[in-house]
Amino acid sequence: TEAIGLYNLGLSCCLNSLLQVFLMNIRFTGILRRIAVPSSHVQRKNSVPYQMLLLLEKMQRGKCKAVSPTDLACCLSLHRVKLFVQHDAAQLFLTLWNLLKKQMKKPELVEELRDLYTICIQEHLACQKCSFEVKSNSTMLTLPLPVLDANSHKLKTLEESLQYFFHPEELTGQNMCFCQQCGRKTTFLQSMKLVRLPQTLTLHLKRFCFERSSHSHKLSHCLPFPQELDFNEVLTENQCQADDSEKATWQYELFAVVAHSGSSSCGHYCAYIRSLTECKWYCFNDSQVCQVSWDDVKCTYGHASLYWRETAYLLIYMKKNPQ
Repeated sequence: TEAIGLYNLGLSCCLNSLLQVFLMNIRFTGILRRIAVPSSHVQRKNSVPYQMLLLLEKMQRGKCKAVSPTDLACCLSLHRVKLFVQHDAAQLFLTLWNLLKKQMKKPELVEELRDLYTICIQEHLACQKCSFEVKSNSTMLTLPLPVLDANSHKLKTLEESLQYFFHPEELTGQNMCFCQQCGRKTTFLQSMKLVRLPQTLTLHLKRFCFERSSHSHKLSHCLPFPQELDFNEVLTENQCQADDSEKATWQYELFAVVAHSGSSSCGHYCAYIRSLTECKWYCFNDSQVCQVSWDDVKCTYGHASLYWRETAYLLIYMKKNPQ
């Protein structure tokens, strides 16, 4: 009963793929099942968490190969989420998550939702002329990982992309910052340090490149990603700002891949998801769902000369040993 598809309502493949990723995550559905049911018909019609819960129950009750997400889609349209248009999966994921967080009335569930998905980063800005330093913490829903370096050279693996994201950058020329201690603009060293990783970690591969002319194109070169990912082996001590007990939980296993096929202006999304109860991989392509192998998932690594083929865009990892 887990592998149930969602009918395409018209350019809704992006929404369908993200809904499957949410609803196949038993830790997320554990939160969803405990929401406060809105009291009035209008409130229920407007509640994204409630409509998502109804869709989950519809999928679990149904004996059909697919169900329609019409009610949830209409609910989203009331919150200015456009229907029948091409969406970017990373942006729509953020929109859905913010709506869920905003409309969950129980504070403890909002906190659980934050803990389940948000990443904590500490940004360091250090003046290179004196000892002045600024530190600030921020949270992110996804890690936006480059697939090219500053010289437009292709990054070869997911681990290399992660290392590049956390690599310090010197801010010079027009990017110099004002130093309170020096009393003028100076060269600063900007670095990101990892403070906390969530139970469900979402990595966003920045496959769509925007040029000065506002024209965008897709970067489809091969970027392999592992089934198992240990951040302690990928990042250096200087790139982490966490204690040993936190870092001991930084071992992950791949849970889902949201893949994009086609070009930046016209494409299609589907989701490859590993069932947490069966430990089998499935491909969710709108109403079509089928069991696949790891070799099938690896086909989303990318290929420079086959940009129309499926290429991983969002990678969702889960902690192997959550606290």
